[in-house]
Order: sequence, then C-alpha cells, then structure tokens
Amino acid sequence: MSKKTNKLAASDFGKETGVPQENTFYFGQQNFKWMLIGLAFIVVGFLLMMGPDANTVDGKFDPNSWNDGIFSIRRIRIAPLFVVIGFAIEVYAILKRK
Repeated sequence: MSKKTNKLAASDFGKETGVPQENTFYFGQQNFKWMLIGLAFIVVGFLLMMGPDANTVDGKFDPNSWNDGIFSIRRIRIAPLFVVIGFAIEVYAILKRK
C-alpha cells in the first residue's frame, strides 16, 4: 500500500488555480472616512465643554466666587450632543460594510 502525498504546500495555496487573492480586510476607505468624521465630532464636543470652572476668576482659583458659565447652553446641551453624535458616527463607521 502506498501513501498519497499532497503536492501543494501551504505557501502555494491559491497560486496554481490562478484565482487572485482577495483583500480580506473588513474596513474600506469609506469606513475610515466616517471614523475620522466621528472623531472630529467628539473632539469638537470636548473642546466646547472646556472653559473656566465654577470657582475660577481670571484663571485663578477663588473659593469666594461662583461662575455661572458652567451652566451655559454650550456646555450643558450642545457639547454633549456633539460627543454623542460622534460616538454614533463611530458605531456606524465600524458596522458599515464595504
């Protein structure tokens, strides 16, 4: 009884058949574009949240003063909305197929 040997090595897989190798990477150019857009939204959201804190006057801590600027519409509504939209765009970019 003779043993049959495999003529194809692992490195020769797909070479003899003439079939071109397909790129199996999941993310395409559109995915990366949407990821950058989502990252930009997140960065803008965090930049909009920046500013002096509640006890800062002229950049210095003062426990006797109160800054109502921390409750502005920009910090409470707009900035978190940008961050949430950015994360939603990131989820879309990850789940989007080619």
